[in-house]
Amino acid sequence: MKIPLLLPGILSFISMHCAIAETIPGIHFEHGDWEVACDNTRTCRAAGYQSDDDELTISVLLTRQAGAQQPVLGELMIGETEAALPSSVTMKINNKSIGIISIDPNSSVIQLSELQVKALLKALLQTSDIQFISESQTWHLSDQGAAAILLKMDDFQGRLDTKSALVKKGPKDDKHVLPALPAPVIFAAATIDKKPGDAEQAILITALKKSINKDDCNDFFENEYTEFDAYQLTATKWLVSARCWQGAYNTGYGYWVINQQAPHNAVIVTDSGDYYEKGVISKSHKGRGYGDCMSFDSWVWDGKNFVQSEITTSGMCKLVAAGGAWSLPTFVSDVRKQ
Repeated sequence: MKIPLLLPGILSFISMHCAIAETIPGIHFEHGDWEVACDNTRTCRAAGYQSDDDELTISVLLTRQAGAQQPVLGELMIGETEAALPSSVTMKINNKSIGIISIDPNSSVIQLSELQVKALLKALLQTSDIQFISESQTWHLSDQGAAAILLKMDDFQGRLDTKSALVKKGPKDDKHVLPALPAPVIFAAATIDKKPGDAEQAILITALKKSINKDDCNDFFENEYTEFDAYQLTATKWLVSARCWQGAYNTGYGYWVINQQAPHNAVIVTDSGDYYEKGVISKSHKGRGYGDCMSFDSWVWDGKNFVQSEITTSGMCKLVAAGGAWSLPTFVSDVRKQ
């Protein structure tokens, strides 16, 4: 009779320790006109751009999943700031044509062929003139920093000194390459999301003020609670939010889980959130006023806590696209309904 009682605890213990063993921190690294973001599944994405001296904006994204025999996939984006996109461009490396690339006017992302990716990877390891030429314009892709970025990608995926390394190739077989990891599963719980009445809100405001320090959320104390909000999560817990700070082009809202009854014990999720809806807190911040580079985070309610579910950026501030050129995550998850 005791086995059924022990089994859930044993399974929970095994599941917890397996999750810990398989969770790694992602990285984001910039050098020159290139950057790399590798997430917790060991997928890496390297993005390169035009140099700061070039007026015409362009970017290439190189993506490689972890594990043996994984190809590098290439995508091209010509800056949306241009008046009109050409119907095609010719890719040239050191004045040698690497083929014509057709451009779909309905899509901002252009797939590069396997041949073009291979030629590009070779060119990025040395000083090269990389051009994309239309009938009237020429876009230049910078090679500055690319070799260091590709080396960082190799290192993160455990490819150094292996045959599949992009930079530092060696004799080791691909069996030595680190495997891909599964994204952690988050089971999203349902929320009540009832709004408080006036009396309930007054209690929650007082409870939050007593539970946190002024330094944790200065605007909440200084501005008469003008941007306080609350949502009922469960029968015993509320999510409360208040504006904590405001910058030139971003605003940070604090989000806390608080007990309905005393002791209220406010537990902070973030002081830089933007939005809440149906069990998900989101953050979306500009890297600068132009809005051409962004950072994103999200947290999902699992019935007990808000769990981080996403950390990503859109890439460098290079005027390639409104909202940024790419999605470069350092943390991903698999969110499922309970």
